[in-house]
Amino acid sequence: ISLMLVLMVASAAIGGTLQYGYNLAIMNAPTTFIQTFINETFLERWDIQLEDYQVTLVWTIIVSIFSLGGLAGALIAGPMTIRFGRKKCLLLSNIFLMSGALLAVTSRAAKSFEMIIISRILVGINAGISMNVQPMYFGESAPKHLRGAISLSSAVFAAFGVVLGQVVGLREILGSEPYWQYLLASNAIPGFIQLLTLPWFPESPRYLLIDRGDKEACINALRRLRGCEVQSSELDEILQEQADTKGMRASRPWELFTDRSVRWQLITVMIISSAMQLCGNDSIYFYASYVFKEAGIADDKIQYVSIGTGTCEFTLDNILICRRFMLMGGFILMTIWAVVFTIALSFEHYISWMPYLSMACIFTYILSFGMGPAGVTGVLPTEIFNQTARPAAYMIAGSMMWLNLFITGMIFPFLVSELSEYCFVPFGAVCLLSALYVGLFLPETKGKSLSVITSEFHKLNFKGQQRTCPSKTQAQYQLGEVCLSTAL
Repeated sequence: ISLMLVLMVASAAIGGTLQYGYNLAIMNAPTTFIQTFINETFLERWDIQLEDYQVTLVWTIIVSIFSLGGLAGALIAGPMTIRFGRKKCLLLSNIFLMSGALLAVTSRAAKSFEMIIISRILVGINAGISMNVQPMYFGESAPKHLRGAISLSSAVFAAFGVVLGQVVGLREILGSEPYWQYLLASNAIPGFIQLLTLPWFPESPRYLLIDRGDKEACINALRRLRGCEVQSSELDEILQEQADTKGMRASRPWELFTDRSVRWQLITVMIISSAMQLCGNDSIYFYASYVFKEAGIADDKIQYVSIGTGTCEFTLDNILICRRFMLMGGFILMTIWAVVFTIALSFEHYISWMPYLSMACIFTYILSFGMGPAGVTGVLPTEIFNQTARPAAYMIAGSMMWLNLFITGMIFPFLVSELSEYCFVPFGAVCLLSALYVGLFLPETKGKSLSVITSEFHKLNFKGQQRTCPSKTQAQYQLGEVCLSTAL
């Protein structure tokens, strides 16, 4: 692996998926301070003293609106990558980030909680673009034998962003009452680092050749990223895909819904992307104080315990192996820990050590998430869709992820307060159903070419139909390697 490729991954990720994890985590530490700020603002403006549930509602909107920004970012990421390319798209997304950071740092002086809400929307747009574009950029730039590992680094940096946000949010750093506005604006620093470094690295070679038709630029990009002369086999693979997609424009998202040849690929990314948020893992980062308080952890210890949650996911993201097994295994383990957590919460008032079991369950739940869903979900569209369909697939997958993060984020604090010890039962049910789907319908993708993966999905897409040779629509997903003349 070349140094240029490693540095490119670091540069893209520091201002990319790291921002997603970072912005999830930094909202937990200033919870009480911002809630007090909201109350004081209402009292000063309208002489209204808010009830506790009203403060919680406004706070929940501030936290969860990040997800709607992410949804908007996911929707515009596809057209942006087609028009500007992968690298320029990541750089342009920093416009939203910097604007959001400026609003956040000035919100306290302006006595406006609305500025925090707008800031969270803008930061969410940045994260939504990055979460879609970065895995695509990595998957198209890495050599075949490293493609999975490089793409999975997106999840590693997201987890590192969570840990970093939790550390910066400590009371001893920026998590104290006088500094919370600087904490909310500190996401500008990784953005600046990306703006200074990413322009020095090449664009995705596949984008340059297949989308732009610039063979010379593609070869130069490959040479720089590999640190050596380009291997003919790698260039031939890209040229083959270019030939098979020649004359074909990039797919629109709604076209994927009507294309039977990608029906089960689309169902898969939609289900797995939704389950990634409906399992409740990322909401734990949003509302760690609620969760640990319910688990019986002392208030002055919660901020330190919270750091352990991010560390758990960061550790497991680095040891991911085969996709299907780890994805299914992760969901099964999460189901088990959700059940144990429910039992522990039910007996915490009767047995003195139950709060510690509850805390252990949260850690193991997150460990299980990092084992599979966190790493595999982002790389799936790269591995099961071709160049023309990939941006649209990422738009759909990203939209499902962000929409469900918003829903989960909005209901999570109320779920904890209303269901009490049974608050993780719905999440456990989601994990169980997701594990069943993966076990029954998702083929293994690690180490396989796109044509082999496509042929396995064809058995589901055209089940019960006799096919002699694939039509042009299906051929675009096979890279021209084989004619699937089998009875399906």
